[in-house]
Amino acid sequence: MGLAIGLVGLPNVGKSTTFNALTKAQNAEAANYPFCTIEPNKAVVPVPDKRLHELAKIVNPERIQYSTIDFVDIAGLVKGASKGEGLGNKFLSNIRETEVILQIVRCFEDENIVHNEGSIDPLRDVEIIEGELILADIEVLANRIERLKKQAKADKSAKTVLEMAQELLEFLGEGNLARNFEKADSDEYRQLNREVRFLTDKEIMYGANTDEDGLLEDNEYVKALREHAEKNNCELIKLCAKVEEELIGLEDDEAQEFLTDLGVEESGLEQIIHKGFDKLGLMSYFTAGVKEVRSWTIRKNSTAPKAAAAIHNDFEKGFIRAEVIAYEDFIACGGEAKAKEAGKMRLEGKEYIVQDGDIMHFRFNV
Repeated sequence: MGLAIGLVGLPNVGKSTTFNALTKAQNAEAANYPFCTIEPNKAVVPVPDKRLHELAKIVNPERIQYSTIDFVDIAGLVKGASKGEGLGNKFLSNIRETEVILQIVRCFEDENIVHNEGSIDPLRDVEIIEGELILADIEVLANRIERLKKQAKADKSAKTVLEMAQELLEFLGEGNLARNFEKADSDEYRQLNREVRFLTDKEIMYGANTDEDGLLEDNEYVKALREHAEKNNCELIKLCAKVEEELIGLEDDEAQEFLTDLGVEESGLEQIIHKGFDKLGLMSYFTAGVKEVRSWTIRKNSTAPKAAAAIHNDFEKGFIRAEVIAYEDFIACGGEAKAKEAGKMRLEGKEYIVQDGDIMHFRFNV
């Protein structure tokens, strides 16, 4: 769907280790020195969904297919990246191509792993990363303002956008993120953002990379980062990249037992995937047959024809109606036939807004 989450962070905070665990493959080199990731690594990661297994118990399909989410591992940023330091603007452009930013922030002490800034300070690290993103936004906005000044001489609408852009420039100059700008919901801002694609307008999630003890109880670093996240209305997910990497290769039941022994219900990576899927504005509906039980990825608030297009564009063009059973009804009735007998199957038309977890069949003209 062209939507992706970009993993960013300072060098040696556990970002590439987290990416390795996300993809369950050692395809992002994790080394104890800066800039080991030269090209952005991309991966398509399945979205864990226990509902598919419950459907499979009833349908007994040949295979199960999950929804997926794209992750991009972007090389470590350093102070001055917006001015070309480290590997510079190349990485900023990689971030611009993603829809959600996941900042991996180091929240643990380990004298054997060097920190690029010489000490552990999550808020300083966040300030460095977000500061570089802000500076990059200031640069592109300043250039846009110069063009708007020329346009505004003959175009009243351009003058309105110019005034708002100048307010935004001042706001960014005070160290604020564009997404927190009070006029971020205005038509002028949306127009400007479509043209400029502000880095600091993107949704942000913080991945607090801690040690095993920190998984059970927030340490001082996690507490500070959590307070910052809450202040900026951002998600914080606590994980231990080392533990997540150890989970690689384990069977699902072994991995769950491992987590239970640590006192954790769901792995940090599963939380990242689920919350990231939500932040991208995505949801799933299901098809359930003997060939496969499958999760289809659609945008939230999609109509039935748009949902059908996820299977094939022709399904949308020739859409007649959708046969829909709510997930809870399908499970409670023990399958499609009994759900239909119980009157739980609905016929929905073109205006129907698909609900997360709907089990659907489409009728269409070829």
